[in-house]
Amino acid sequence: QVQLVESGGGLVQPGGSLRLSCAASGRTFSTMGWFRQAPGKEREFVAAINWSGGSTASADSVKGRFTISRDNAKNTVYLQINNLKPEDTAVYYCAARPGLGLYRGDYDYDYWGQGTQVTVSS
Repeated sequence: QVQLVESGGGLVQPGGSLRLSCAASGRTFSTMGWFRQAPGKEREFVAAINWSGGSTASADSVKGRFTISRDNAKNTVYLQINNLKPEDTAVYYCAARPGLGLYRGDYDYDYWGQGTQVTVSS
């Protein structure tokens, strides 16, 4: 049974940092990604990473602040979030696809975690 389990969310002040983790079990994936959904908004792409970690993609809104990485020995993908802003408040979802390609559409991903809440507030 395939599972993706996120952790690391929480309440942080503006300017703070968090590291989200997503542990996969049941199989490995060529591509893993992060999406987020803010209240009242559609789910949006945040970042994706290929198997080797040598190729990544990220949304323009998070470039320079968010970094995606993975540890294949642990079958885990991470999202380092720095300089958090109130507009980063959202539920963050881990996603995975067996195939290649750093896709940005949520319909391109086959497996999803349950989400972890990130709230940025003073």
